[in-house]
Amino acid sequence: IGQSGGMRMAAGASIEAERPAWSIGLVPAFILAASAVLLFPLRMLVPGYALVLVAIGIALLLDRRGRTTGLARDLICVAAGMIIVSTVSVEADISWGNFFLLGFVLAAAVAAPYLLSRFVFKDRAVRFAWRGGWPWSKVQWFYIALVLFLGWLILPFYFITSGVYLNWPAVTEWHEIARLFVGVNAVGTWDELFFICTVFVLFLRHFPTWQANILQAIIFVSFLWELGYQSWGPLLTIPFALLQGWIFGKTRTLPYVLTVHLLFDLVVFLVIVHARNPGVIPIFLL
Repeated sequence: IGQSGGMRMAAGASIEAERPAWSIGLVPAFILAASAVLLFPLRMLVPGYALVLVAIGIALLLDRRGRTTGLARDLICVAAGMIIVSTVSVEADISWGNFFLLGFVLAAAVAAPYLLSRFVFKDRAVRFAWRGGWPWSKVQWFYIALVLFLGWLILPFYFITSGVYLNWPAVTEWHEIARLFVGVNAVGTWDELFFICTVFVLFLRHFPTWQANILQAIIFVSFLWELGYQSWGPLLTIPFALLQGWIFGKTRTLPYVLTVHLLFDLVVFLVIVHARNPGVIPIFLL
């Protein structure tokens, strides 16, 4: 990963050592993560919001009793973004109205935790690490190539045989294909800004990396299910979410995980166009 990456890993290891292996704070954190299953795939908003309130209430109680420190404020930041996203359906819809509506909602869902952290709680916990991380190592470049190859190999089989490509709208006109391309990449970018740079980082303030990673993955995969990655999609989205969190935990740089994600989403875009318009993109085995 290089000298700068090694320094970040060493710093991360020292922070990791300061966190307890197990914390009672996992209870409200898990409840909050579990609420994502109700809010996104199941669209059971009232029970989902109830779980959010329970999670924050328990965290406030633990903070007051000194069992945790600042857990409630960080869960509030995560919950704010989740609740904003839950106000609309994130099912794939590239009509002009939904295109701009969803863009506004997702932007607000990233902005709210950032503004709460910076201006209300004044701890600047939410940051977007655009700089650093260069040069990428040979292992990192190999992983990018591996992601592209596995995406090319697996995604057509997944989308076409499961029929989940039908969760995305039919695209035949150039402007429809262009909106699909922009939409897929915009959501992919938002995924990293929210689930990794916000949710994962806030959980990392209280829990070891593997626990924080599982918590963010529950929320991440729940969102992706509603977006359209259904059927046996979690067999792909769960390891992807965990790997993105793990890589960010090691490198602490946004450009690399974002590059991996957007290249993966490029293959997703091509597969959807291919599935909707057989023969247009003759580069896949299926």
